[in-house]
Amino acid sequence: MFEGNSALGFVAVLAVILFSTKLLGLIFRKIGLPQVLGYIIAGILIGPAIFGDFCGFTLIGFEGHDYNAFLVMPEENALGIFSKIGVLLLMFSTGLETNLKELKSAGLASTLIACTGVAIPMVLGILIALPFSELGLGVTNIYNCIFIGAILTATSVAITVSVLKELGKINTKLGTTIVSAAIIDDVIGIIVLSVITGIAQSGSASELTGFEWFKAQWWGTIIMIVAFFAVAILAGWGISYLFKWLDKRWPATHRIPVFSLAVCFLYSWLAEEVFGVADITGAFLAGVVLSTVHRASEYTDKKVEVNTYTVFAPVFFANIGISSISFAEGMSGWLFLFAVLAVLMGLIGKIVGCGLVAKCFKYNWRESTIAGVGMMARGEVALIVTGKAVESGLPSEFMIMTVLLILVSSILTPILLKVLYGKDKNSVPPTGGFSDADNKLVIDSSAAEHLGTADPSPLTEKENK
Repeated sequence: MFEGNSALGFVAVLAVILFSTKLLGLIFRKIGLPQVLGYIIAGILIGPAIFGDFCGFTLIGFEGHDYNAFLVMPEENALGIFSKIGVLLLMFSTGLETNLKELKSAGLASTLIACTGVAIPMVLGILIALPFSELGLGVTNIYNCIFIGAILTATSVAITVSVLKELGKINTKLGTTIVSAAIIDDVIGIIVLSVITGIAQSGSASELTGFEWFKAQWWGTIIMIVAFFAVAILAGWGISYLFKWLDKRWPATHRIPVFSLAVCFLYSWLAEEVFGVADITGAFLAGVVLSTVHRASEYTDKKVEVNTYTVFAPVFFANIGISSISFAEGMSGWLFLFAVLAVLMGLIGKIVGCGLVAKCFKYNWRESTIAGVGMMARGEVALIVTGKAVESGLPSEFMIMTVLLILVSSILTPILLKVLYGKDKNSVPPTGGFSDADNKLVIDSSAAEHLGTADPSPLTEKENK
């Protein structure tokens, strides 16, 4: 219906995405399921995964079969850019809401949960890949088997974060543990992938020179990751004092959230482009740094959250469904069987491994299961890992396995978290995100004031001045 190769065409595509995600989100909310799940299903329905081959067209109308651009190089299309901003804002908002005291208390638990969440899925992935020599795996292609294991280690925290916010559990000790573990999981997964890639491509690395050669070595990658956290923390001290000064001089003004977003995007860029760490890790750390300035962080979070859940987050979750290329394309019986088994191993590895570690830290069985389920979602990190593995020699057909893993985990994670938290008698109503008891978007008082529906607060009076 609409072509996405022009500015106005993309605006029409956004209209379809926003309308369909909100419509499906409200329907899923009505039947007791998280709206996030409706967003993902909406992306599947309007994207090429179903109607692209069976009907010959999709509602968003991108030409041909260039849907792989969504998977490998999302930064080359406008929808991918909006999706990227969405996930960065989600992680930034999560960092703003982080309680540093609880983060410190959950440090050991989060680290061990993350380590187990990497180790067990990776071992299971390698073991399940060994019998499939006809697919280019097996003992003779051991590096491909290791790449499969590395793909299964990735965790996407964005979906879990959104569900926890919707349920009002993001600031609990368990919620903080899950988010922290997911961040650490991604860092460990990137290190593992870098080490494997460095060993597998040890010959080609000799063609690089200077700083690029240094970053291509597995030990260089580890040094760069450590350097990023050191630089981020040291710079964070200065940024924290700067925002405390801004908050005292110009409290509750728009310049504070604007400067905060600048810090978020700068940290994200430095993390991935300079230090080789996932950009979502940089966005989360930027939020954690600014969370030390409590009044400014609360004001910023209110402003960021409205824009995030109005435009960018729906696009991000819909893009997961849109990125699902046709399952019939390049699919064989053996590949389908392997993909199903790999998905099962990836889900079981996270639930069992992370859940058992959480149980060791005196969480009850329900909370331990929540920790495991919260860690099993996959998203953009799994796609990035798969893309790098394909560049290093893994057959590109295994992208179908990753897409299937993302879809299954993205659909099951919100459902299972909703069911598990539904058993919590002490559950509190949601305080953020995109829903309330009336199934409507939560709008903070500063935004409602512009609609004439809320009494001005001291913050908004200052803002009006």
